Amino acid sequence: MLRAGVIGLGDMGSGLAKNLIKNGFETSGFDLSEERLAAFTALGGRAARSVADVAANADVVYVMVMNGNQAKAVILGDDGLAANMTDGGTIILTATIKPSEARQIGEELSGGSINLIDCPVSGGFPGAQGGTLTMMAAGTPDVLEKVRPVMEAVSQTIHVVGERPGEGQTVKSCLQSLIGSIFSATFEAAALAAKAGVAGEVIYNVFSTSGAGCGVSRTALENIIDRKFEGTGSHIATMHKDLTIALDLAQGLEVPMQTASTAMQIFHAGKSRYPNGDNWVCTRVIEEIVGAELHR
Repeated sequence: MLRAGVIGLGDMGSGLAKNLIKNGFETSGFDLSEERLAAFTALGGRAARSVADVAANADVVYVMVMNGNQAKAVILGDDGLAANMTDGGTIILTATIKPSEARQIGEELSGGSINLIDCPVSGGFPGAQGGTLTMMAAGTPDVLEKVRPVMEAVSQTIHVVGERPGEGQTVKSCLQSLIGSIFSATFEAAALAAKAGVAGEVIYNVFSTSGAGCGVSRTALENIIDRKFEGTGSHIATMHKDLTIALDLAQGLEVPMQTASTAMQIFHAGKSRYPNGDNWVCTRVIEEIVGAELHR
């Protein structure tokens, strides 16, 4: 059985690790947080001393960090994965970064002995912890087939969206532009309902059974009406970053993105006002403007 590794054991990475261990994979993990490492060890994982330590003890390594600079350092640094994995090893880049950054990493690895699958994911904290993530994988067929058991251990659906680095991130950018827009529209509708005096549970029940009743809007509304704005596993900084990436891609391609741009400003306001909050905290900013709150 392939040996697995995870770099980054936060809300998402801890879910990857949990499900790898659950499915019987010997799993090494590294994070800068001692608390996260201790939690990982309690799950049955092997806490590594460094990225290089993970690389030396894994055939397949997930990289679940926050941004492109971190991904480059973890993968391409002197003490990184590429320099320390055994020939034929595979890096699965599940972090969401710019498509151009994924291409740069792929170019650096080109011609070497380490494989790269550009594979951002969707499903958030619940999907990561439940092993039900949707994967947008770009990699060669032979490499994808070789590591498929490691991917199936953490996901419910694997979409092969291409073969080249950057293609997975491009699809993720398109997806996040839509999800961010749905979120922001939900926040505004929630504030409108609050000002109009409609009970949150009424709005939730109606929206959930209508054409607008997708998982994105349901999750947002549930947290809004229960006033859960922190600690739900969907930190606002992540969506703020993802929308930034989507709009950067759109600008480079000269594609107008009016709705996603508005969503970006709503998330920017939420992040500025409540930097420690989760996505739904944007609603509080709008509620403060209109002087009403949506409760269950």
